[in-house]
Amino acid sequence: MAGGSLAPTGVAKERAELYQGRVTLHVIIACMVAAVGGSIFGYDIGISGGVTSMNGFLRKFFHSVYIKKQHAHENNYCKYDNQGLAAFTSSLYLAGLVASLVASPITREYGRRASIICGGISFLIGATLNAAAVNIAMLLLGRIMLGVGIGFGNQAVPLYLSEMSPSHLRGGLNMMFQLATTLGIFTANMVNYGTQKLEPWGWRLSLGLAAIPAFLMTVGGFCLPETPNSLIERGSKERGRKVLVRIRGTDNVDAEFQDMVDASELANSIKHPFRNILERRNRPQLVMAICMPTCQILTGINSILFYAPVLFQSMGFGRNAAFYSSALTGAVLAGSTFISMATVDKLGRRVLLISGGIQMIICQVIVAIILGLKFGENQELSKSYSILVVIVICLFVLAFGWSWGPLGWTVPSEIFPLETRSAGQSITVAVNLLFTFIIAQCFLAMLCHFKFGIFLFFGAWITVMTLFVYVFLPETKGVPIEEMIFLWRKHWFWKRIVPEYPQVDENETI
Repeated sequence: MAGGSLAPTGVAKERAELYQGRVTLHVIIACMVAAVGGSIFGYDIGISGGVTSMNGFLRKFFHSVYIKKQHAHENNYCKYDNQGLAAFTSSLYLAGLVASLVASPITREYGRRASIICGGISFLIGATLNAAAVNIAMLLLGRIMLGVGIGFGNQAVPLYLSEMSPSHLRGGLNMMFQLATTLGIFTANMVNYGTQKLEPWGWRLSLGLAAIPAFLMTVGGFCLPETPNSLIERGSKERGRKVLVRIRGTDNVDAEFQDMVDASELANSIKHPFRNILERRNRPQLVMAICMPTCQILTGINSILFYAPVLFQSMGFGRNAAFYSSALTGAVLAGSTFISMATVDKLGRRVLLISGGIQMIICQVIVAIILGLKFGENQELSKSYSILVVIVICLFVLAFGWSWGPLGWTVPSEIFPLETRSAGQSITVAVNLLFTFIIAQCFLAMLCHFKFGIFLFFGAWITVMTLFVYVFLPETKGVPIEEMIFLWRKHWFWKRIVPEYPQVDENETI
């Protein structure tokens, strides 16, 4: 550090009470366009399970699974257990994991919009390859390109939403990402219901229609304004202030602007965000960036959404009934997100996470008991028990939709200081996709070996994560994004770890 001047320390005092502004049309439109990135993620989650149960798709790419599926006396839990089929679903998430880490420096150096555009283009290429696939290699290459798109989109979109939103409504606006995700899942279920009747090529239409949200995301990325936080971090203070004035609807943005300037000075002094994020003062955010997405996936929700048609067919539902049931769960998930959007900035994050966790635990245990007592190797559930299972799964999805679904993305995207925000979001996405990959690759085998115990397995994890939130997560409701550091310094546990003032290693400064 030249001249012996003091290293930047970031936001030095709380100014939240001085923040002014309102929700403007600019913010709403920008957040809606950006959130389209979530619909891509959701569409893929919803489309995969339906496509992997279509006979035309299985005959062309996974003939052994198709033959096994026709056996009337096959073990109910094991009829879809095939690592190649699981690899089709999970390869996307491994590619997304790698892409999310690549996206971090791009998001930091070139802005949030750049990563959104990269994500849209990659997904467009992937959707085209999948729809036109003639062999397994082309199919997997398409999935990998989809993964690259998801890695970039999931890294940039939640950050964009958190930085554009006013602090008092950040939770609800940030959840537009999850709302778009759930609507994508529901749309995919509806598409699958229609295309499964178009044998043997309906699966191509299901996979190809992903190009629509990819196109909207790409075009939207070119039209969106950059976030003021990113502009100021990259040295464009005047442009950043103009954008801030426009999105807040007032000229009196001095307090918020000064917080961004202070944060950007510290951010620009950090050469290596991934190394910096390992420092003691960033420990609570790093723990949350790892634990929140891990817990979100270990609820078991992706297993239900990935394989809903497969799961319901395994339970003895007819083909149409299976698609109806999975479409119902998709609709419930989308509807429950509105509950979260309406309450998150009133009740807070902790209340929703804990209450949702308790309801999910109860639902997992009930499903496990029903399947354990009434669903054997070669028998089907009775109609009444089948209906009960669907109802309980819907209650589980409802709880997830107002709690861990949206907040698993919202909380990590709002807690990091500017200097590590891109790196922190990359870690969040990478961990999410890593565990999504593991569960997607292992779920069919776990279902085969654990049988009804699979629901108890996920129920145990939900218990652990609910206790984790109760003990370690402070309430972030209404706290300005650039003043989150003060929250950790007040928390009963984290204040022992986070220094009262940020210490910057001079070797890390420019």
